[in-house]
Amino acid sequence: MRILVTGGAGFIGSHVVDAYVREGHEVGVLDNLSTGHRENVNAAAKLYEVDLRETEAVRRVLEDFRPEVVNHHAAQASVAISVQNPVLDASVNVLGMINLLEAAHSAGVRRIIYSSTGGAIYGDTDQIPTPEVHPLRPLSPYGCSKLCGEHYLTTWHRLYGLEYLIWRYGNVYGPRQDAHGEAGVVAIFGGLLLAGKPATIFGQGHKTRDYVFVGDVAQASLLGLSAAPNEILNIATGKQTTDQEVYDAVAAAAGYTGAPIYGPERAGDLQHSCLDASRAARLLSWQAEMSFREGVKVTVDHLRQSR
Repeated sequence: MRILVTGGAGFIGSHVVDAYVREGHEVGVLDNLSTGHRENVNAAAKLYEVDLRETEAVRRVLEDFRPEVVNHHAAQASVAISVQNPVLDASVNVLGMINLLEAAHSAGVRRIIYSSTGGAIYGDTDQIPTPEVHPLRPLSPYGCSKLCGEHYLTTWHRLYGLEYLIWRYGNVYGPRQDAHGEAGVVAIFGGLLLAGKPATIFGQGHKTRDYVFVGDVAQASLLGLSAAPNEILNIATGKQTTDQEVYDAVAAAAGYTGAPIYGPERAGDLQHSCLDASRAARLLSWQAEMSFREGVKVTVDHLRQSR
């Protein structure tokens, strides 16, 4: 199968590319390398160094590669940046999405698998773990833009019959996550603690997230190639982990014995996020396999080897 992965030089996207290549698929990567890295791109994949916001360039990529499936992971993925610069956030996550959809329709793409977000779309919820039918109350421009992308995708299905699968991710972590980025607390903590520097917890360490390992996430995209289409599924563990527990796990893996710094809460941050992944188990035959402690160890070991 011919598959185009947008954001395929990035953290999650590159693992998805690797999974597709291992299964013998022909894979193209569309990435502007603003946050992704050329060295992340599987040698068997064809790289197109293109920005989603470049309408004609995106159209030419789709016409040249002619994918049957597009796996859309390219995004502005930082809540903090979206609050600071909502116009930038929307230009990538909304206008870029429209460019991709238009090009995909013209090129005869059959299916799009879209990486959305769980916590940022649901907001602070009335139900933990949170199911897909819960009211959507995003607290950040990032959550708004990813939700807007979902609506555009389902609209293209109604207009043109384009198949879709929407993954509402928990907090994805694992090897290749940027330790110097704005998002990805496991990698950020790991990079700092391995360097012997203190890390900051925003708040008192009581906020919770649902951490899902990147290898498990890539497996969902493999299953999505043949799964029944036109579904929205949480891809997560259904387990809550506090910020303090994250710090403790990373410190243990890094061999760091110092205490964290506790800073003020950040605008747009949720207090609690945990997703009900039972629909993914039922409809996709998917569930997370990696335990959090083991996944943190794998992530920190990768960071240690990359230094």
